[in-house]
Amino acid sequence: MKAQKTAIVLIEFQNEFCKDGGKLHDMVKDEIARQKTVEHAIELAQGARQKGALIVHCGFVFDEQWVDDKCVCGIIAGAKEGGAFRPGDWGTEFIDELKPQEGDVVLEGKRALSGFTNTGLDEILQQHGIENVVIAGFLSNVCVEATSRSAYDRGYKVCVAKDATAAASEQNQQYVEREIYPILGEAKTSEQIVSELEE
Repeated sequence: MKAQKTAIVLIEFQNEFCKDGGKLHDMVKDEIARQKTVEHAIELAQGARQKGALIVHCGFVFDEQWVDDKCVCGIIAGAKEGGAFRPGDWGTEFIDELKPQEGDVVLEGKRALSGFTNTGLDEILQQHGIENVVIAGFLSNVCVEATSRSAYDRGYKVCVAKDATAAASEQNQQYVEREIYPILGEAKTSEQIVSELEE
């Protein structure tokens, strides 16, 4: 993959998921530890940035008005009930290890499962001439999968950094790696992805 035509989309590397005290941390902490999700995401972001790829940070910040207007149910309704991802809260902040750096893109407005919904991501990728979208983050079978499907539907070549993702269980992780990601593109390790990026 040409680095200049590749974007690394980091989904929800926020305190809510990644840190003790985060409202969703207990749900994923075992898988984060097993996968070494954060360590691999750092390796991916640093390596890809050095080679000239675009780094995109896609956080989730709860929009209560939108949820109320849309009668949202399921996982986002659960986040509302649990008080997760509130605007201005510590939980919504990107983790220190993956804070945006100069030249990175920070998306705003993500309030659904896909990183393309309401964020302007597609337009940003087009402006940068991106053809390849590499996706990492949370949850493997929810927002990572949804974003992968959206990227696929828009004609991007999709690759999931499988060791830089995490689900709520090993079973969910294995399922999505085995059954879903091959439909949409490829699933590779962070090391593989960085090594294959051409400057």
